[in-house]
Amino acid sequence: MNRCVLQKIQESDYKKVMELYIDPNVRKYLGGPRKEETIREAFDSLLNQDESGWYWAVREQGSGEFIGMVSLDAHHDGEGHEVSFQFFPQWWGAGYATESVKEILHYGFHELKLPRIMAETQMANKPSRKLLERLGMKLIKTCDRFGAKQGIYFIDQGEWKANDVT
Repeated sequence: MNRCVLQKIQESDYKKVMELYIDPNVRKYLGGPRKEETIREAFDSLLNQDESGWYWAVREQGSGEFIGMVSLDAHHDGEGHEVSFQFFPQWWGAGYATESVKEILHYGFHELKLPRIMAETQMANKPSRKLLERLGMKLIKTCDRFGAKQGIYFIDQGEWKANDVT
């Protein structure tokens, strides 16, 4: 990863994470902005990571500016570990999310030795779907959840090795 740095979420990231959670553009395909009174509890769970979930702040390499966050966490359906990401709109379309998700896939397969990683996104979220497909993830199924049609994507460790250039 050349243009951004991943660092474990820390207390000093609270304000920026809160900004992500209340931004209607960021949350358009994530169920909408969160209520501010629920953010502290959600943030505390990010800080108290265990062996089933990892959460990183994404910072721009040169400035150190917080530009988004990525995670690798147990999927709520119990189908495995899910990679997810949220970035501020001014950083969209420039490849930062792709670089970050690629790094998380590499970490999940090489460090954690996960056999498979998944992602879930609304079918209407075309930029996120393209990002996942560009990294080799395949749409396996769709479902109706959270008031919208969701796409469930998977990539197996063997498929990743064929595309892994890191």
